[in-house]
Amino acid sequence: MPFSPATIFCGEEYTNPVLAASGTFGCGEVYCDILDYSKIGGFFTKAVTAQAKAGNPGQRLVETSGGLLNSIGLENEGLSNFIEKKLPAFEDYKCHVWVNVSGSSQEEYINIIDTIGDHPSIAGFELNVSCPNVKKGGMSFGSSESNVRSLTSKIRVRTKKPIVVKLSPNVTDIVEIAQAAKDSKANAVTVANTFLGMEIDVNKRKPVLGNITGGYSGEAIFPMALRCVWQVYSKVDIPIIGCGGINTGLDAIKFLMAGASMVQVGTANFKNPNVMVDIAQEMETWARQNGFSDFREIVGVAHEK
Repeated sequence: MPFSPATIFCGEEYTNPVLAASGTFGCGEVYCDILDYSKIGGFFTKAVTAQAKAGNPGQRLVETSGGLLNSIGLENEGLSNFIEKKLPAFEDYKCHVWVNVSGSSQEEYINIIDTIGDHPSIAGFELNVSCPNVKKGGMSFGSSESNVRSLTSKIRVRTKKPIVVKLSPNVTDIVEIAQAAKDSKANAVTVANTFLGMEIDVNKRKPVLGNITGGYSGEAIFPMALRCVWQVYSKVDIPIIGCGGINTGLDAIKFLMAGASMVQVGTANFKNPNVMVDIAQEMETWARQNGFSDFREIVGVAHEK
């Protein structure tokens, strides 16, 4: 049987399982002149909040030998600007476009979904539940099973579009949070967001990041993110988008074997704007050489006894 790179996710056909992770791709405008969008499955926009956010104070980025620390702080121009300047271009991109939604309260998430929840150019919504919840004293939504359950349930009744909950790995039990997302009728989960980290300048004797801590991404987190996907797939029957340290097609294949149906590529885009196309091609070559007819046959095979 001939190999087909296309795959089905949330009821829609995707060119391949490779997606750009939120926060590394803008809202599509950043790469449109240098990347053929028809050769990737799609992308997730930078986080959109109801009001414009200036983000965290500098320094915001620290590059390390194995990855990247960021403390951007969800800087964006807000929902009105997104609707006016970003959303109209979505219909021109030859791939699926998902909107990453964030907020400091449940009401803010709901406001965004109520405003754009049925827009035809949006494939679905990714709920960023790793941001601080102001009404809960700064605790992130994603660290609480009850918060995830409550927020996802409220969003579910406000849009017919697919909902993906982006899980934080900085929790005691990521499986428990994934189960809450499933129980609340999320269509899938992204596993996982960045790991909390920091860096210190030994000469200044101070933390490098203005916010002290930030999210760590890149190839150094690959084994930990892969473990998270394995754990969620083992216990929770929900589609998974694997994310964390993917640099090559074989990295992505490992995520599929651990249980992911799709993969997101983030930090690697900064080094090579065409890396997602390279990853998709390498995945297809490996799958053909190993006798698979499509990528769905690879999902979860590492769990088979």
